[in-house]
Amino acid sequence: MQHIATAAGVTRGAIYWHFDDKGALFNAMMERATLPLEAELKVLDEAASGDPLADLREYMLAVLRRTVEDPGARRVFEIATLKVEFVDEMDAVRCRRQHNLGQWMARAERQIKLAADQGLIGKNVDAARIALAMWTMIDGMIRNWMFAPQSFDLLQLGKCVIDPYMEGLRAGRA
Repeated sequence: MQHIATAAGVTRGAIYWHFDDKGALFNAMMERATLPLEAELKVLDEAASGDPLADLREYMLAVLRRTVEDPGARRVFEIATLKVEFVDEMDAVRCRRQHNLGQWMARAERQIKLAADQGLIGKNVDAARIALAMWTMIDGMIRNWMFAPQSFDLLQLGKCVIDPYMEGLRAGRA
């Protein structure tokens, strides 16, 4: 709290006047912030290519692009995923993460089921399992990139990972 007060040019008392504890301060910050996975959901919501798998691909690449190009979103994602312990007063962060996963799963499963209905992938696919694998790919790539952004090109790696995965889904439609 002292670091925040110093950076803001106020006393710790002023911070505590507005926030009960660091958890309340953090939660207020998170309410104002948009994470890359959330910010790009509109890509899926507004998708109209006629190819649900292509729309999912575009969404995943948009998330990676936002992570690379938007320092604010990247900073909030880094704090919320790499610098927070999900205990007690910070439980709201865990809850938000679960909410984001639920939103992703609903949208991704819808796209996967559409792809199955269109014959782009097998009819008997497990949409939930495929969606969770996609979430894990994106989330994992972003987290690892944040540890050392100079170590690899996130967008390039994203294409190298996402494209074969999507092609594999299409190839398994028979």
